Amino acid sequence: MNDKRINELEGLTAKLKYRFTDPVLLNTALTHSSYVKGENRASVHNERMEFLGDAVLELCVSEYLYLNYPKMNEGMMTRTRSKAVYEQALYSAAKELELGKYLRLSRGEEHTGGRDKPSILSDALEAVIGAMFLDGGLECAKAFILGFVKRSIDDAVRSVTVKDYKTLLQEYVQQRHSGELTYTVIGINGPDHKRVFTMQVSIDGVVYGFGNGSTKQEAGQNAAKATLELLNRLTDINGKKNEVN
Repeated sequence: MNDKRINELEGLTAKLKYRFTDPVLLNTALTHSSYVKGENRASVHNERMEFLGDAVLELCVSEYLYLNYPKMNEGMMTRTRSKAVYEQALYSAAKELELGKYLRLSRGEEHTGGRDKPSILSDALEAVIGAMFLDGGLECAKAFILGFVKRSIDDAVRSVTVKDYKTLLQEYVQQRHSGELTYTVIGINGPDHKRVFTMQVSIDGVVYGFGNGSTKQEAGQNAAKATLELLNRLTDINGKKNEVN
């Protein structure tokens, strides 16, 4: 890597808030496969580093969820992680870092707007994470990852939680083999233009929660939420009893 390229990357390392011991790793992370397959066949591209960075990213986000959301079940953790680190979230972070201007692309990819393609930029960001992990270890990579993804994680948590309590309850019941999950409308009140539905949730024939709503769907969601809250309280109580015993 020549001095010109090293100088070019200085601006990026300032944005990353990390100085590479081996800047060649960063250069590789920014080398798209088209660059190698085009006029620079001797170079190494970033796909293997992207693979590594993706694994490091998932690990760090999973650890953050595990430590900061102790009541979150596995299914919700999976959906939250997926929503927090999907391509658009990575693309937004890459754009903020202006990663595109540091990429090495073939002339063809350059002419078709490769420096602004979400797939290329998100993959490059994962490769940068992989390079940082190789150069400085997990803690360095984690500090960088949480710096740009923590807000996305917390937003994803709120979105997933509000989005579908019925799905969360279904997963809870299936994971524990608790029996059949049943929703029953037990009341419809109010005038035709302002109906209020009351829904009841039963698991294996035992009633656990109730919910009201202007539609059956809303009532079902509220009933599922109430049921999950009750089940979590019961789990806490049982856990404390087990500790005492």
